[in-house]
Amino acid sequence: MKYTQLGRTGLKVSRLVLGTMNFGPQTDEADSHAIMDAALDAGINFFDTANVYGWGENKGRTESIIGNWFAQGGGERRDKVVLATKVYGNMAASADAWPNHDKLSALNIRRAVDASLKRLQTDHIDVYQFHHIDRATPFDEIWQAVDVLVQQGKILYAGSSNFPGYKIAQANETAARRGGTIGLVSEQCLYNLAERRAEMEVIPAAQEYGLGVIPWSPLHGGLLGGVIKKEAKAGRRASGRSADALADSAVRAQVQAYEDLLDKHGIEPGEAALAWLLTRPGVTGPIVGPRTAEQLDSAIRASELDLSEELLTSLDEIFPGPGPSPEAFAW
Repeated sequence: MKYTQLGRTGLKVSRLVLGTMNFGPQTDEADSHAIMDAALDAGINFFDTANVYGWGENKGRTESIIGNWFAQGGGERRDKVVLATKVYGNMAASADAWPNHDKLSALNIRRAVDASLKRLQTDHIDVYQFHHIDRATPFDEIWQAVDVLVQQGKILYAGSSNFPGYKIAQANETAARRGGTIGLVSEQCLYNLAERRAEMEVIPAAQEYGLGVIPWSPLHGGLLGGVIKKEAKAGRRASGRSADALADSAVRAQVQAYEDLLDKHGIEPGEAALAWLLTRPGVTGPIVGPRTAEQLDSAIRASELDLSEELLTSLDEIFPGPGPSPEAFAW
């Protein structure tokens, strides 16, 4: 496994990030533990989760599964893992939550950190991420809360998720003005071959301020995972987001061209999509969310792929990016 620094920090993380969103809803605890064992054995040291994972009545379940795995490891597992979780969502089981039980007020950040630490069975979170922007809470308040948590040893770094470029700038300019606050060190955003809008503003802002970029949904909901080939083998049409996308004839033709290209090169589509992200400027590593050990093995193979310049050019022709900002929308 290859490693890199997380943004401008001294923290070394694997170039694949283990996403855990499926732990609980789709993968039971025993299989989730087996996947984490296999990831650690393969050298993946960066694990990502969120307090709301588990969803619905089971919010927090995913963090609990990870916490149980840590507890069984005698401290060795936790020592090897760079642990990232998130705060923002409402943790109540119903929509009738009390005020201040979500978003990024200092009160909710304090409450949410303590609850995550308890579920995760650890004394600190390495990267504490804001799951969404909070338009009602000023960054001065957010950084005040973060500073206290850092001083208490409960978190080490702060990151963002789903932030636009201007909010990354606003957050880190506020941190710089306060002094003594390192600011955001990572941004977790939707980014893949089929969805490249992050290249216009988000990734340039992240690079300018020294944030590591952690793409989520690297296969775009399965669309880049060989969905048409799987349709033909299974004898049934795709479902969910992939089916909705393929209903557009232009998208279907694009995905067919993508699969045909990779078939010619003898590369699995899903592995190529991950390997492509690893070539992109500013990217620390994509989040892979395996439901099975086989899917994890595929992701590990992708991290070892070396895509040729010819293939990278062909992929750009099939899935062209938006181009730099402001030229992409102004000229």
